[in-house]
This record gives sequence, structure tokens and C-alpha cells, in this order.
Amino acid sequence: MSIVDKDRLQSVLAGIDKKIHRLNSQKIAALFDAMGLSEREDIPKDFLDWESILVVVPSRAVINEVKKFRDSISRISFAVNPHARQIHIYDLNEWKSSTRNKTQFQIREMMKTNFGGVPKKEENRDWTKLFK
Repeated sequence: MSIVDKDRLQSVLAGIDKKIHRLNSQKIAALFDAMGLSEREDIPKDFLDWESILVVVPSRAVINEVKKFRDSISRISFAVNPHARQIHIYDLNEWKSSTRNKTQFQIREMMKTNFGGVPKKEENRDWTKLFK
């Protein structure tokens, strides 16, 4: 089969791809709005400019709620960080560069303080005064 006007076909396909990208961005914005992320100050406002978005959730229960949207929205990935207190979003390329050449143990340790992880606070050691 010979296509006579390849340039016209490519321009039509490029226009369709732009529409798909714009609609997918609207899906992502709607999901983040439904999750309450659009109102938070700590969420970057330029997340739609990222190539791919990583959504870090604090528990498996939360990921089970949003799992059904994973297949219908492209450019979005989910990860569970049990050390996180709330949902966070990151550039997936930043995540990949941070975890490149790291073992699973190193990644788990990194998740305690990065990518939504909260460092543990020192415990109140007042009980040791009882032994004096």
C-alpha cells in the first residue's frame, strides 16, 4: 500500500497526539483534584510539564483505591512508601536517577527520609530518669 501524502498524514497524527496528551493532562489534573492534592502548598504546580509522574502513597489501602485509574491514565505511576504520612508527587525521571545502581535495601533506607518519608523523631527518654 502506498500513501501518497505522507506529510499530511504525519501532521494529522501529530495533531491527534497533541489532543491525546492534553486530554490525559486533564485526567491527571482531575485525579489530583479529587485526591485533594491541588489545594496543598507542597505540591509542585508544574507537574503537568513532567514527562511521567510518580505518585507516592502512604499505604496499600490508598493504592488499592487509586489502582483502577492507573490503567486509564498514562504518564502516571504509583508507589507505596509506608514511611510517608500523606500522598506526594514527584518527577518519575528524578526517582529513576535517584535509585539507579542502588540495592533494594538502599532504596528502602532512602524512602525513610526521601520521597515522602518522614525522619523519625527522637523518643522522649524521660523514663530513663526513673533509674537514677
